[in-house]
Amino acid sequence: MSEDARAVKAVEEANAEFYTAFEVGDLDQMSRVWADGEHAGSLVCVHPGWPMLRGRDEVLRSWALIMANTSYIQFVLTDVEIDVHGDQAVVTCKENVLTADEDTETGFLAGGSIVASKVFVRDGEHWRLLLHHGSPILSTAEEE
Repeated sequence: MSEDARAVKAVEEANAEFYTAFEVGDLDQMSRVWADGEHAGSLVCVHPGWPMLRGRDEVLRSWALIMANTSYIQFVLTDVEIDVHGDQAVVTCKENVLTADEDTETGFLAGGSIVASKVFVRDGEHWRLLLHHGSPILSTAEEE
């Protein structure tokens, strides 16, 4: 396997770890996904419908809040593209999301789609998330 192919595979695994951490609600795992050290102040996260969050502490606080208030979430990724440029990588994809609320009588289930962009940086042997931006895709009458 070429160096480029190994880098793409490693970024793909880091991206999958992000979604696994979110789906299982593991804040420690989510914390390991995001860059730290010299990059901690530069982290940026834009959750769909939220203002921009900057800095490791603010970003991880947002994930703690989201995970504490999400009883079930599942992602099916499509249109995943990974481009590696030296020690940085860009990942774009469509997140097809299913979520449920176990606290309601019906176990309310909802779905939607988000386009996501991420920037990862190489930190030694690992790829860590530097930027995540998710934007909801609004349904049109033709799609429904």
